[in-house]
Amino acid sequence: MIPECDRAYIAGLFDGEACFQFKQRMKKRRAAEKAYPTWDIRIEINMTDESVIRWVYEVLGCGHFGKKPPGKGQMGKKMQYRWRCSHRDAFYVCTLIWPWAHVKLPKVQQIIQHYSEKKLNVMNGKVVSLEKYKEAMSLE
Repeated sequence: MIPECDRAYIAGLFDGEACFQFKQRMKKRRAAEKAYPTWDIRIEINMTDESVIRWVYEVLGCGHFGKKPPGKGQMGKKMQYRWRCSHRDAFYVCTLIWPWAHVKLPKVQQIIQHYSEKKLNVMNGKVVSLEKYKEAMSLE
């Protein structure tokens, strides 16, 4: 279990630096197929401080760590480091940071609600329902 102080710090990072994407779009597998609705659910943090992004990646134990060099015409710009996750990993992260989120709270709640309605209980031992998360928080 991730310590409460780490979860609170990560929630602060998300409030200040994260980008949440939660939207539905139409997708086709093949040109002849009819389009069907699918969800694009993603969380991402970009910073020039590699150590903070690596720490988030290691503590959360999910998502992807990468770097984005400055583009052409961006002389003097610093390397950007990125952590991102999507779908059920995003749900897992949202359940961890939910009690401390402020600025991004509406997006966090939107992602939690989306997966709670699907009645997900456990996936790889990481994802819990919102009710179980609330119970666990009250026991600590």
